[in-house]
Amino acid sequence: MKLYHLSHTDLDGYGCQMVTKEYFKDVNFYNANYGKEIDERIEEIFKDIQKDEFDKHLILITDLNLTLDQAKLLEEKRKEHKKDIDLLLLDHHKTSLECANKYEWYYLDTSRSATKITYEYFCENYEKKDELLFFVNVVNAIDIWLKNDKDFELGKVCMRLVSSAKEINRVLFAKENSSYIFHILKNAQNFFSCKNPHIELDNNLHQIKKSFFKNDKANDDTLDNLVSKYIVNLLGSKKEQMSISYDNFKGILTYNIGNVSVIGNDFLEKNPDFDFFMDVTNRKTISLRANGKVDVSTIAKKLANGGGHPNASGGMLNSFKESFLYDNVKIQIEEIIKRSKNGN
Repeated sequence: MKLYHLSHTDLDGYGCQMVTKEYFKDVNFYNANYGKEIDERIEEIFKDIQKDEFDKHLILITDLNLTLDQAKLLEEKRKEHKKDIDLLLLDHHKTSLECANKYEWYYLDTSRSATKITYEYFCENYEKKDELLFFVNVVNAIDIWLKNDKDFELGKVCMRLVSSAKEINRVLFAKENSSYIFHILKNAQNFFSCKNPHIELDNNLHQIKKSFFKNDKANDDTLDNLVSKYIVNLLGSKKEQMSISYDNFKGILTYNIGNVSVIGNDFLEKNPDFDFFMDVTNRKTISLRANGKVDVSTIAKKLANGGGHPNASGGMLNSFKESFLYDNVKIQIEEIIKRSKNGN
């Protein structure tokens, strides 16, 4: 059986996936916030199921309360699919009561965090894993706000640890983003047995982050430089799939990459076969970087009524619509480039 696990983007959401990792080895992880992103992730999951070689599948959704329309979509796509697909949703948000009453695969319990629900469900249906209980209780204490619980302060630090883990864009690099957050949560547990675990963990957050990006102990640097090197290597491995063109110039398109000046310039120095670097954000802004081969202020003006310097420019793409799938972003940008050349 192949497991596809969709969960929320906070500590509780990733906590559920940390539990799943200990019970199943062959898992595809997906994360979403509410609204349109859930719809796009559902579509993505069914596309991935269509491409895999397994006969039986389980779609597990945790810490996300679906709307009735989303639950209906999920049920309909499951029924129309030729493969054997089971559904299981484990949630604790009371706003999902209507869905829980309608669908038998929708389990709701408002008294526990989703991580605790997931853990106890697997303990009951598979085997009990006591080594997970401390972590589960920490997540539970903060997620349902048990202020008097002994693990509450530790949970607060873990919650911030996940919310601040923005170094790897999860739209561009979903697997790497998940691996990064799993690494952080796994290493955070090394401090759980300390005398003041919340303080010790807080003191070591920066080093935990850096440890993911360092190749070896001798390769130390600032977090910004380590992240840039890591991201540039990822972009290099996917540069052809992410390439775009403007006139006779070749560029790479990213989405919400962050730290554009550092990453953009580092990428162009390492990949001289590319002429410009373009990043688009969900706020419709566009940032361009070049390394002397093309005047990106001209591109910014034609595409986004913007401007700037020959090697660093930007603007606003008013027609751009936010998406949570990179392929959809790229299609939009290529269409905007095409229209700009046609004078539209």
